[in-house]
Amino acid sequence: MTLQQAANVRRSRRNYLDQAIAPEMQEKLQAFAEQYGAAGNLRIELVFNNGAAFAGFRKSYGLLTGVQHYAGLIAKRGCPIAEEKMGYFGEMFMLQAVAMGLGTCWVGGSFRRADCPFDIADDEQLYCTITLGHCAPDDNTRERLIQTITHRRSKRAGDMMADADDAVPDWFVAGLHAVERAPSAVNKQPWLFSYRDGKAHLTLDNSHSWVDLGIAKLHFELGTGGGSWQWGDGGAFSPT
Repeated sequence: MTLQQAANVRRSRRNYLDQAIAPEMQEKLQAFAEQYGAAGNLRIELVFNNGAAFAGFRKSYGLLTGVQHYAGLIAKRGCPIAEEKMGYFGEMFMLQAVAMGLGTCWVGGSFRRADCPFDIADDEQLYCTITLGHCAPDDNTRERLIQTITHRRSKRAGDMMADADDAVPDWFVAGLHAVERAPSAVNKQPWLFSYRDGKAHLTLDNSHSWVDLGIAKLHFELGTGGGSWQWGDGGAFSPT
């Protein structure tokens, strides 16, 4: 399964089976964590068979059950570009896990940071986690309810479009459709795309969710079939 195929089938899974991740799969996940962590100048730290940070944690939105395996995403404090790269490379890591047949979910707050077994330097911050694990093939009732509630807010491709100085090419439209399936905090999808001077531009829409910005950039890139982004709010994308 390619990353684009994984992006097309990915959905947030919140109910995990009591099942270990096989050693060979752990090794692959570790290799991806190291590869993408190095590429983004951040740390993707894996935890297996330890769900203490999620045990007994209750919130009204995004309730998780059965979490025993997850990745912690750690980067320098107060650096928006570091957060953006966390979204971009963290989503790339997540899609690799999806391609391996695992359930996943971005989690920004529904866990106890004090129970995560990470060494965090003074200039670093644990921003979020990505839960990993085996799930039942079909969503349970609670997962379906959460999907229904959150996806009522999902933007369609046209809703993400701000302006264009010319007729938009097919690659731009394909990129927008790919972003329709991109996850974001509470599914707000806080982004707007523009087409100017033959390039795509992406800005945050009244938000400071730089992690979401990085996630959207990756999905757009996958949808177009390739290209390169400039980092930052308002960064430009050039197709290959």
